[in-house]
Amino acid sequence: MDSILTIDNLSTEFATEQGSAYAVRNVDISLSSGETIALVGESGSGKSVIALSILQLLPYPRANHPTGSIRFHNDELINASPEVLKRVRGDQIGIIFQEPMTSLNPLHMVEKQISETLTLHKGLNLPQARARCLELLQQVRIRDPESKLKSYPHQLSGGQRQRVMIAMALANEPEILIADEPTTALDVTTQAQILTLLDDLKRERKMSLILITHDLSIVEKVADRVYVMHEGRLVEHNTAEQVFSNPEQPYTKSLLGATLPVRSHDHDNQKPIILEAKSCGVWFPIKRGLLKRVQGYVKAANDISFTLQQGQTIGVVGESGSGKTSLALALLGLQKARGEIRFKDQLLGSLSNSEMKSIRRQLQVVFQDPYGALSPRFSIQQIIEEGLIAHNLGNQREREAMVIDILEKVGLEPNSRNRYPHEFSGGQRQRIAIARAMILKPELVILDEPTSALDRSVQVTIIDLLLKLQQDNNLAYIFISHDLRVVRALSDYLIVLRNGNVVEQGEANILFESPGEPYTRALMSAAFELHLEDESLVEQ
Repeated sequence: MDSILTIDNLSTEFATEQGSAYAVRNVDISLSSGETIALVGESGSGKSVIALSILQLLPYPRANHPTGSIRFHNDELINASPEVLKRVRGDQIGIIFQEPMTSLNPLHMVEKQISETLTLHKGLNLPQARARCLELLQQVRIRDPESKLKSYPHQLSGGQRQRVMIAMALANEPEILIADEPTTALDVTTQAQILTLLDDLKRERKMSLILITHDLSIVEKVADRVYVMHEGRLVEHNTAEQVFSNPEQPYTKSLLGATLPVRSHDHDNQKPIILEAKSCGVWFPIKRGLLKRVQGYVKAANDISFTLQQGQTIGVVGESGSGKTSLALALLGLQKARGEIRFKDQLLGSLSNSEMKSIRRQLQVVFQDPYGALSPRFSIQQIIEEGLIAHNLGNQREREAMVIDILEKVGLEPNSRNRYPHEFSGGQRQRIAIARAMILKPELVILDEPTSALDRSVQVTIIDLLLKLQQDNNLAYIFISHDLRVVRALSDYLIVLRNGNVVEQGEANILFESPGEPYTRALMSAAFELHLEDESLVEQ
């Protein structure tokens, strides 16, 4: 079968203050019409650099290609003219970026952002573009698509933003779709639907797919061929069946053999309660009319109660938009909440800003989108030590030593502390965010999808690290994730949310083994059996 995209001997290097650094070395890849290939490997292995090289989206001239060729049909894309790139980008080759919050324009509504590519490449007028936008949002299973057209990115959940990105990439029915971690921010039920959608579109339109992901279960399910990357080099290439049944290289075997640890559950009821929520809720008013009177409320989180003991982990799961992040912001005092939230016998809602500052060190958070949470103008040293400075901890030399120590604990090179967030992969940025929270040695950490951008082998390392930090420091965690395998590895107690309400809650080992509600059973089925039987439980 003839290739429509051929990458030959591609190398990509970046100019740094320390000299040139290779991100990709001598890589050969081919893609045929209607085929799905997967690029897999640890964070920083060069997968996303290859994707950006195809569309020439790297920061040239700081990035360059010492060797190589990228041919799409008869067009050479390396150093292609602006006219060729304009024709190819977003029309013939679409891309779903890894971090939707930083890829979407915060100043424009969803409708404008999806319509832009339709009017540019297809010449649609505004009514035609709007109709196509609605169709695309329905295809990617966004609930109430008409209202979402008028939403800004910050008004959407992480999973909803990811679905908007997918809709934008599919808008012009591209010949090739590059999907860079397309399901990272999605819950397991929606993952199944999105993968089915991509597979249907691929077959209907004979579209080719380049899938970049750390989730090997997805690769095994959808890919025809697999390219395994390690430290910028291609270490193995074969059919998906061959790679999963008989991997040749030790690195590939280590990727496939990575398993999450088993949680040793702590049922010591004598430990002090560190956090208590009673009838906690986050309601957003709906205002209508000339005087903007409140006509009702959007109940992002409603009537949630639990207690969290020192050294315990509560897992919070549910579909995208179910209220997980809204609950986290309320618990942190970053979002006005109903009900009572007590942290170590202090009622958070009654504290002043200065009083809240005194407990910020004890109450830390790791946000879902690391790139959006890390200042692009600060070096990694400045980002991680910011909390130390705010709380007057240590002098300059001591702070530097603490930053080096925490970077080593989260698996990053200490010398990387003088670099900036854009110079790291998505998974590396997440580790920086974890380091920033952990360096203050808090008593409670809220982790909002902290491993969603990490490949399984690095997830194992991070989970081991979180468990060790918890054991050494008697830390309490609230762990929010759509990845039920990771939640199972960490959680003592489980809360299942849907549409802002608690569907089920109880001891984690009991709910994972014997879920009582149909919705919980559907989540477990999608996570552990890789199929979805009840489509009615997915966002419509």
